Amino acid sequence: MFDHHRNGDLALPTRRQFLQRSGLGFGSLALASMLHRQTGSAATAVDPLALRPPLFAPRAKAVIWLFMTGAPSHVDTWDYKPELQKRSGQPLPGSDAKTGFFTTSGKILASPFGWKQHGQSGTWVSDIFPHLSRHVDDMAFIHSMHLKANNHAPASMELMCGATQPGHPSAGAWITYGLGTENQNLPSFVVMHETRPRGDDQIWSAGFLPKTFQALTLDARRNGTIDNLVRQQVQSDPQQRSSLDLLREMNQQHAQQRPTQADLAARINSFELAYRMQMAAPEALDVNQESDATKKLYGLDNKDCGVFARQCLTARRLVERGVRFVQIFAGKNTGGDGAVNDVPWDGHDNIETNHRTCAAATDQPAAALLKDLSARGLLNDTLVIWGGEFGRTSDSQGSLGRDHNPNGFTIWMAGGGVKGGVHYGSTDEFGYKAVENKVRVNDLHATLLHLLGLDHEKLTYRNNGRDYRLTDLGGNVIREILA
Repeated sequence: MFDHHRNGDLALPTRRQFLQRSGLGFGSLALASMLHRQTGSAATAVDPLALRPPLFAPRAKAVIWLFMTGAPSHVDTWDYKPELQKRSGQPLPGSDAKTGFFTTSGKILASPFGWKQHGQSGTWVSDIFPHLSRHVDDMAFIHSMHLKANNHAPASMELMCGATQPGHPSAGAWITYGLGTENQNLPSFVVMHETRPRGDDQIWSAGFLPKTFQALTLDARRNGTIDNLVRQQVQSDPQQRSSLDLLREMNQQHAQQRPTQADLAARINSFELAYRMQMAAPEALDVNQESDATKKLYGLDNKDCGVFARQCLTARRLVERGVRFVQIFAGKNTGGDGAVNDVPWDGHDNIETNHRTCAAATDQPAAALLKDLSARGLLNDTLVIWGGEFGRTSDSQGSLGRDHNPNGFTIWMAGGGVKGGVHYGSTDEFGYKAVENKVRVNDLHATLLHLLGLDHEKLTYRNNGRDYRLTDLGGNVIREILA
């Protein structure tokens, strides 16, 4: 059928319409068909977030990623290196190759913290974590992480998206694409921050995936409010429902005429999800419903960690209600040690004052999250991940700080199908670089997807004529840490 141009009583196609739909018509149809298949029919999908079964039995149903923005020093937190204490001030062997982002001294810097062994596993932990140290027997430590990128934004993108360049989907978007959502009244992927980290939207981007799979971002300082969610008071619920029905019908007609524009489905879906969230989201984000004991457990009454405490408690409430992937970016260091708000763990000037301040802001809430999830029976199928975008140097920057180090650092996981109290991989005796069982970011992602019941080699999306996946062309599941 032509769209007719009226000329008196005679309806004729325009010249452009005639050329397109006759001489070029079959080519246009073929192109539209190919692009329609390429986008997975996303533009006309009834429910792109419909729950999809995993490929095999999952060990985890949800993920909470505690992102320590700015990069904690592994040798001052979880990777004890006695040689640093013994040889502090001496030249660091092998440090001729530049590791830091800026300039380091080349001299070994001892950890300024006390260290003790904890739990049945005998795990060494810095004294800045008095709360988390009680949970080491639930944690699987990966001590041999290493990345390509050596600055905050590209390293954060590499860790979350598998690539240092903007435009690639993040792990949360891939997981939402692969599994859908268990709660149609809440988003499947939520990001919380206080100060937006460097790289911000690109770290949790949906990339070339349809925007249906993008994250909802929340600023936890605002006590749970979501922009543009509350219905205008002049409009009743039936009126809003009627308006949305009309809008959906018009959008669907628009989308059917443009099958190659996958993001049209995201627009349609966003209106419907926002409508459903008007009732569900305020309840899910209202931590005041929690008991005084629970709020105290997380540290909501503690001025040092109140914001991160609210974020962690909100994360538990979200996964409890079927949200699949929650990521918290720790932010805003007020320790006066040279670090800035968007990279609080960035201890260039003084690693002691920096890390004590950051640990005070995150230790109690993170430990409370593990304890609370366990008490509610949620830790078995909720995977908690802790770590930053890279580690820090074994030699000093200035006299008391440490520079960036992507060549070796620690990430730990707890719950969700991992063994507790295990240590995988290692750095050298100074913590300078990973030397045993090196773990690349695609290995970490392959393991994460496996725990969720997804095969990282089969979770693909065709973009610009190529099948992409989160793990790109590599990745091996770290089976040694699986329960």
